[in-house]
Amino acid sequence: MRFEISKVLDAIEGRVCTDPQLVRAVIDLAEVIRYQDLDGGRPASTLRLGMVIDALARSLEEDSVPVYAVVHRGVLSDADLTSNERMVVRRWADDGLVEVLDNPGDRMLEVADLLGLPVLSRVRFDGLRGRFPWLVEQPGRALAPVPGAGGPVFIAHVGGGHTPLAGPPSPAAAKLLAREWRCSESGCNLFGGSGGGGAFADLAAVGRKPTGQAPPSLRNGVPTCPRHGTRLRDNGPRTRSEVLAVRIGGLIRRRFVLTEEQPVLVGRAPDGTGAVMLGQWLNDEARRWISRSHVRLELRGSDVVVTDVSTNGSGVRPGGSMAESDRIPLAPQQTRVLGAGDLVELYPGVQIGRPADLPAGAPYNPDSVMSEAPTMAMRLPR
Repeated sequence: MRFEISKVLDAIEGRVCTDPQLVRAVIDLAEVIRYQDLDGGRPASTLRLGMVIDALARSLEEDSVPVYAVVHRGVLSDADLTSNERMVVRRWADDGLVEVLDNPGDRMLEVADLLGLPVLSRVRFDGLRGRFPWLVEQPGRALAPVPGAGGPVFIAHVGGGHTPLAGPPSPAAAKLLAREWRCSESGCNLFGGSGGGGAFADLAAVGRKPTGQAPPSLRNGVPTCPRHGTRLRDNGPRTRSEVLAVRIGGLIRRRFVLTEEQPVLVGRAPDGTGAVMLGQWLNDEARRWISRSHVRLELRGSDVVVTDVSTNGSGVRPGGSMAESDRIPLAPQQTRVLGAGDLVELYPGVQIGRPADLPAGAPYNPDSVMSEAPTMAMRLPR
């Protein structure tokens, strides 16, 4: 069972990050691991994080949904967790995938406020509603994960409803996220450059692309490291980037970040850092048609450029049109700049584009991070 739990934690690792462009909700890990009523198991379990992430994916009808986890430092030595769980959380901290703080305070709400994200928590936040008025003014921004018939479900703190909703980022977010920040403390995993390098950095997933930089904390209007409390140094403009997504069978299966520094290969099973693998979601015909590396995407200035590197070619759907007469063939080695609303089509039903241009259009079939969980650890309420 220890091996099975390790596989689940590896899967969960792919769904935690501090990249402002990818995360879809904010959680307090120290709180979530103690939702004992979700599975009737031991007092603390990191598997409950996977259960809540799966619930978020079901609610948003999208796979591979990452969360921003704020973690109290006490979790790293919590005796109610197994030694393997503590090691994994420490590895996440060393890799900058989660934010570990001595006193998290209202950091979870600050991140949600800056990025316009929903908060998944059973805490009522009664004393903080004046500072963060969206807690009551925007129903769906704060939701409590509670037991449901098929796993956790969400109940909105205000206004009812069950679906986490995003809101507008705070006015300060655009300026903060447009700059790179550096902490004066050596080894800072959030604002220290490349990230990683902690005691468990050698256990990180091979080839994992570093996440984008976390949002700074604002203290009296000054960008500050939330971990060390030191004023951050402005290190210049952040690298230009754009978020793209892959839709297969009518559902977004994966979002990824494209930067000027690093092209991204998308295909059945491409090699390379940051490459996007589609094989697990393809039917047999699509797997035969789509090459291991099918298209290369690059960001050149403000332009998203696609190059076909496949055997069979692909196509572009201008403005998202699904009419066959509008489809523009893209031959092997041919390059094209994507216009507003354009979709790259690798195979019928397999498209790449900006997330706003890829609405869901099929019944949701979840790709659960808990698929490897041992059944004795998953006693769901009936």
